This record gives sequence, structure tokens and C-alpha cells, in this order.
Amino acid sequence: MKAMLLSEYKKLEIVDMPQPEIGHNELLIKVRACGICGSDIHGWDGSTGRRVPPLVMGHEAAGVVEKVGSQVTGFQVGDHLTFDSTVSCGTCGACRKGSINLCENRQVLGVSCDEFRRHGAFAEYVVVPQNICYALPKDLPFEHAALIEAVSIAVHAANRSAIKLGDTAVVVGSGMIGLLVVQAVRLAGCARVIAVDLEDSKLEIAKSLGADFTLNPKSCDVVAEVKKLTGGQGADVAFEVVGATPTVKTAIESTRKGGSITLVGNLAPNVELPLQAVVTRELTIYGSCASNGEYPECIEYLRRGDIKVQPLITATATLEDGPAWFARLYAGEPGAMKVVLQPQG
Repeated sequence: MKAMLLSEYKKLEIVDMPQPEIGHNELLIKVRACGICGSDIHGWDGSTGRRVPPLVMGHEAAGVVEKVGSQVTGFQVGDHLTFDSTVSCGTCGACRKGSINLCENRQVLGVSCDEFRRHGAFAEYVVVPQNICYALPKDLPFEHAALIEAVSIAVHAANRSAIKLGDTAVVVGSGMIGLLVVQAVRLAGCARVIAVDLEDSKLEIAKSLGADFTLNPKSCDVVAEVKKLTGGQGADVAFEVVGATPTVKTAIESTRKGGSITLVGNLAPNVELPLQAVVTRELTIYGSCASNGEYPECIEYLRRGDIKVQPLITATATLEDGPAWFARLYAGEPGAMKVVLQPQG
């Protein structure tokens, strides 16, 4: 099969690899679409340390069942499906408590680190265990279905938060996940959504996807504007979707006394936290990691058009075009959001 191999940092090659073998509880998937994630870009240059070459990356994917293991139930050849990026064991303490995203034996597709190496879906075929697979409606485009993994992160963040009907939310960071959070918090009951970003083009998309107000720190004092829009109080809930000290501070300072902040961004391993603001204003801070079984509702959101992903897709391309797109995205291609590769052509 053809695969896009990270042979060394900043070097991707289209190579021939053996078609992977399946185990008793696994499925062989013919990959029809796989999105390039921001974490893949950071893996491409080695900055995360979690994509050690040689590795086939790719974890935002959808495709068609090509083969099923002898103990697989509920799926058959020809089914359309997508799958979680987190490979959970299903038997550890966290899994048995229903927190599959916190699995003690967690692996991630397309990731290679000290603990494991698991090839991903930038290839014509990928093998995944049946417990992370979800059936798709046959009329849902594969390039849309490939984004369900990203949608699930946003929906999980909304579920982790303390949203109540009628709340005002601030979403700091209007990249791919931030734009999905804008939509998810609206579905969760927020009456007003304020989107924040340094790029006006992203804020325009946020507006089209349901943000009531958009703020650019380059042209205004975000915290002052949020307070102006909320009668001097601040937002009820805030979502930080970058993962850097300045944006974490913006989210905290934009939140009212007694409010909550959900941290979704994961760019930097450490950030500064305004501790006294958190303590004296009795703020609640939630961490949000990946997703925890939200795939079925996310599939339904896409099927009904409640969450829209088409405006976020910059381009679809062949696997052969993948290395060039990685270089373009790494260089900060203006206006680029999500590129979806189609390994089957």
C-alpha cells in the first residue's frame, strides 16, 4: 500500500509499505479521507517529541471497512466508519469508570513516543480496534467525517464546562478547534458567544458560524470589551483554545467572579497562571483532554448540519500532495485552516 512516511523530521516520503494485518478484534479500513492536524505539523518538525520517525502520522480519518477480524461484531465489509484517535484498552480503571480519554494504557493513532509506536491513517489502509469505531451515514461526505475527531474535542470541552442556558461564553482562539468550540457552546445553551483571535479572517468565519461578537487584541482591549458587553461583569464561561500564557490570562481576566474557564489548548507544556485572580474571584478551571465517547452525538450534529465543517476545509488533496501541504502549513500559509488528504485518490 502507499503511505506517507515521516522518515526524518521535516521529511515526508510517499513509500510502499505492507498492508497491515488485523487481529481478532480489529478492522482493516480503506482510508478515504484524513485531515492534517496542527499536532501533526508540530510532529513534522519534532517539536512535540511524540512523533519519532519513522512513522505514518494521521489520526483524523474516515473510510470504508475492507476486512474484519474473527471476533468483530457490529461491522461488516463495506460499512462507512470513522474512529477515535485515542486507542483505549477498555479494561483499566479509567476505562471501567467511563473515562476512556484517560485510559491508563492509552495509545494514539499516528503517534510514536517512548511508550509505543502506532502508525496512523496517512496511508491507503489503517488497522484499528473495533471498540474505537463508529458507523457513519452513507450520505455523509468522507472529508466531513474525517473532521469528527476535531468536532469531538470541541463537544467534549463544552460538556466539561459549567455552561447553563443563557450564559455568555468567551472563546479565546479561533483556529480550527476554536471555531468548532464556538458552535459547540452555542448548541450547549450559550445565548451569546464572543470569539477572540489575532486574525480578522478567522474572526469573520467565527461570525458566520455563530459568534455574536468578535474581538482582535491587535485593535482593542479584549478584557475591557468583554466587560462592556456583559454589563461590567465578565463572561460566565471562557474557553482557552491556544495553550499559551497570554491567551490563558485573557480567558481568566475575561471571566466574571464565580465563573469557569475550560482549558483546551495544548501548545506549551507550561504557562503562567494568575493565581490570585483565580483564588480571590473563586474561578473554576477545567482541563479538557480529547473526547470521551461523544462521537455518536458529533456524527448526528454533522448529519443535521448543527455543526458545520465545510467552511473550515481549505483544500482536499491527494496523498502525493501531502508533503507539499505540510511544508505550506508549517510556513503559515495565509488563510489555511484544514487540509484533508484522500489516500485513495
